[in-house]
Amino acid sequence: MIDFDRLLKLRVVIARFGEMDNARWWNTNGQLGAIGATVLQRNFPRTYRFAAARSVFAVARARCDELFNPPKGITLWNVPATIEDEFDAKWEAWIQRRDEWEPFFAEVAALSASSDPADLLRRLNLVTAADEEAVRPLHRSVEARAVQLPGVHAASDELLGRLSLGFSKGGPESLTIPYARLED
Repeated sequence: MIDFDRLLKLRVVIARFGEMDNARWWNTNGQLGAIGATVLQRNFPRTYRFAAARSVFAVARARCDELFNPPKGITLWNVPATIEDEFDAKWEAWIQRRDEWEPFFAEVAALSASSDPADLLRRLNLVTAADEEAVRPLHRSVEARAVQLPGVHAASDELLGRLSLGFSKGGPESLTIPYARLED
């Protein structure tokens, strides 16, 4: 079972961290930050936070796929189709509850470039100590493009949290895509 609210939050945090005004992993500049809010709010007054999120998600997904797209694998941006379809079906409900989401988006918009994804995820209570322990010993691949969570996994909340934490194995201008092998 997947907590789709949590998945949205995980993706928003990593998407924001990877923008050009932070880690410079993908070619969006502050869309999930204060600049994006100012620009998008004029054209999308009710949905600008969600419009920015969808936009940055698409760019992040494309950039990660370009660098490393594991066969029979799962990444934060490349989940099984049934999960992605259900995630996409939640957008309308999230938009209807946009006032509840505003404090989260505002906090993410204020993230600074000096932060580490693991610190951000921890500060926002999106990962557990067990998640951090599981990711701590992992190392980047030889070509430094990926970090694999060992074993074979079923898609789960726990796995998605650990995939998010795996982004901390990279650094500014050094995108490392965390992935896991999926069960057949």
